[in-house]
Parts: sequence; structure tokens; C-alpha cells
Amino acid sequence: MKKILLTIVFILLLLAAYLIFWPVPIEPVVWKAPMAAGYTGPHAVNTKLAGLKTIPLGTEEGPEHIAIGKDGKLYTTVTSGNILRMNPDGSAQEIFVNTGGRVLGFDFDKSGNLIAADAFKGLLSISPDKKITLLTDQVNGDPIRYADAVVVAGSGKIYLSDASMRFAPRDWGGTFEASILDIMEQSSTGRVLEYDPANKTTRVVAKGFSFANGVALSQDEKYLFVNETGKYRVWKVLVSANDLDMSNPGGQAKLVLNNLPGYPDNLMRGLDGKIWLGFAKPRSALLEKISTPFLLKLTLRLPRAMWPVPKAYGHVIAFTEDGKVVADLQDPSGAYPEATAVTETTDRLYIQSLHARELGWMPR
Repeated sequence: MKKILLTIVFILLLLAAYLIFWPVPIEPVVWKAPMAAGYTGPHAVNTKLAGLKTIPLGTEEGPEHIAIGKDGKLYTTVTSGNILRMNPDGSAQEIFVNTGGRVLGFDFDKSGNLIAADAFKGLLSISPDKKITLLTDQVNGDPIRYADAVVVAGSGKIYLSDASMRFAPRDWGGTFEASILDIMEQSSTGRVLEYDPANKTTRVVAKGFSFANGVALSQDEKYLFVNETGKYRVWKVLVSANDLDMSNPGGQAKLVLNNLPGYPDNLMRGLDGKIWLGFAKPRSALLEKISTPFLLKLTLRLPRAMWPVPKAYGHVIAFTEDGKVVADLQDPSGAYPEATAVTETTDRLYIQSLHARELGWMPR
């Protein structure tokens, strides 16, 4: 009996040593999240996103971004690295191209080239005849580690988010895994970049975001709207800003949405001047309670099944450029996983997703 007890004590000591001392990749920064307001006010609980119609994607999953091309076709990016092309009703599906990476956001330039933010490779241009060209994968000699969202201005300049300078998806198991590490660490190394195709230069517009995610241009193209996923907010930043530090933005940036009920992901310009935003996940009260460096490190040492990942909850909103919420669509059941944004056409709302195996849509 004594030997059994000693063995149990020894195992418990080993387990305690593992939970306290085993190396983890993050060095958490202390950050106190604002008290969550919950699903109240313009975000009062509803089921307007429930019962989506779907377009099956076969073996593909993760239609993270959806857009209608210059050819009238619907394009979407998926986890396999494929960019799919189809008719707007989902028929005639085909693989347009495979980048060998993972394209998240994309846009089209005036020539009909698909401008893609590939989380593994950087900023790409894909011509209508499927030729892939690397536009940029670094800025001032520093690699673009996590190209995320992209928008093309009327001037031809391209704006993209580099979500994290700490965790590159190709090194940390993929885009979702890298995003979790970055948000848990709260080191705020995300940035927004500008690529000028005329002179092939890349510069930093603004830096210091806690996971810089979706980007969209204002109608006059003087401002960029930027989702700061890790701190539940949306910024409006002057396009003319240069290497702006978001810890002290002065008059060059301002918050338009703050203390949101979830983790904001993509931004998409809709019709009638509005901007659509989706939430990858709702906020987690447990995660916010354990957000001390010691507890966060301990959490990463637990089996992944024990991580405090927020529950599934479908939620997208639309807002005006001054931050007024004008639409709020929810599905508390989370039947369509991680509704990250909306692509609005004259007759449909297409719902983007991190992990779904089909395109969600509903009549506009």
C-alpha cells in the first residue's frame, strides 16, 4: 500500500510540474477585457440567421471569403488551398486555382485579377487565365507572416491585414491555431499594410492591433475600417497614416465599434453604404476570467479538448460608417459554424464561414 501511495504522489508531482513548467509558445501580456454587455441593445437575441439555405461544396470546407467576380461568377476560398468558382446559385462548381497555401480574404482589381491574401504565402495576384504572381511577402525586410484580409482601392493601391507578427499559420498548425495563440498572448503585433503596384512598394499603415483581421475602405477611400479581433472592436484609420502605433493613434484613428459581443472577423462592404461584420465566436466569460499569464500558460498545457473555446453561435451585423448598427442577424444554435461575414448582392446574402462544408445564404 505504501508503494502505491508513493507512486500516486510521484505521478501527481510529475503532473503538477508539467502543468506549471512545461514550455508553451506564448508569453501572455496582461490585458483586462471590458465588462461584456451581452446580447442587449442592438444585439438583442434573435433568430434571423437561423434556417439558412445552403450550397454544398462536396469535400471542401471553410468558405472563409465570398465575392462575385468581374465575370459574374461566385468565388470562394476553402481550407484545401483551392479557390472555387461557380454560378451564383452554386451550379457549375469548379476549382479556379490552388495557391498551395490558404487564401483568406481576396478582392478584384480593375483588370479582373483576383488579389488574394494567402496566410502562408503573402499577397498574390491571380489573373483570369489562372497565372499566380507574388506581389509581396515582406515589408521593410520583415516577412508578412499572416496575410488575412485585403481590399483594392480605386487608385489601384492594395490594403491588407497582417494579423500577427508572432504566429505564422505555416509554423503553428494553420490559421485557426495561430489565431488562438495570438489572441491568448495579447502581444498586439498585428498591422495593416499598403502595397502600391505602381512602384511595387509595401509600407506599414498602422501597427499594434491585437490580431488585425478584416479590412474595408470608406466610401471616399480616405479611411480603412479594421477589425481588432483580440479586443472586440473596430477601428477607423486614415489611409494616409504611416507606421501609426495604435497604442497612441492620436487623431489618425478612432474607434467606431467597441466592446462587441464576440470576436469580429471579416468586413465586407454591402449595399446602401453599409458594412457587414461577422463574429467567429461569441466572447467567453471563462476565458476572460482566466486571462492571467499563469492561467493562460496552464491552459495551453491541457489537452485541446479542455480548452475554454467559446460555444458555437451564429452572428453577423451591418453598420454604417459612423458606427450605427443597422442590422443584426443571429442563430443561437450555431448550426452554421463561425459565420464570419456577409457578402451582399442585390438578391442574396451569402454567409462566410471558417469551417462549414457548404455556403450559407438567405434571400436579401
